Amino acid sequence: MTTNADEPQTRPRRRIPAGAAVLREDVTEAIRAAVFEELASVGYARMSIEGIARRAGVGKTAVYRRWKSKLHLVLDVVSALAVLGLPVPDTGSLEGDLRLLYEVTSRALRHPVASQIIPDLQAEAARNPEIAEAMQKALRDGQEGVASKIIAAAEQRGELRRGVDEELALDLISGPLYWRSVVIRSPKLPKGYLEALTRGTAAALKAL
Repeated sequence: MTTNADEPQTRPRRRIPAGAAVLREDVTEAIRAAVFEELASVGYARMSIEGIARRAGVGKTAVYRRWKSKLHLVLDVVSALAVLGLPVPDTGSLEGDLRLLYEVTSRALRHPVASQIIPDLQAEAARNPEIAEAMQKALRDGQEGVASKIIAAAEQRGELRRGVDEELALDLISGPLYWRSVVIRSPKLPKGYLEALTRGTAAALKAL
């Protein structure tokens, strides 16, 4: 029976087909975490498989068993962000839902790791269509899923008219905070900004 370097060789309890790769999930997660740390530390251009492996405490072969290049590794990690998504607010009002969404999103975007990684990958996306597609999916899908649920709940409560343009609504909901946090990279939001943004966005959505 062929064993894999990721798997302790004193057991397994069940038979593994000959030649099958046995990849430990804790090693995989350590590598993914190392990717975020390495991106924040040195950026995509200077990031290397060697640096990722060293930061994760594994050999390079453990990385290459899972991903064939740093591009594929970063694409996988970035795409996984879309799966995680954001929690859907359920406060009972449109403004309450928007405010909670903005609080969670603001904290996430201004996290030291995210504030370094997102602009760097956006720059790489301008040169690499694969990264551009992964970034669009990761950043858009999570917001889009949450925004559509906020809108649907507001429609059911009668706060918004039925059939609101969801594409335009997503732009109204997500655009301003993303612009300030990621594009302008404002280190600190002005006092009362989220409250004003919540009121303005709710009014704009009701005007659609």
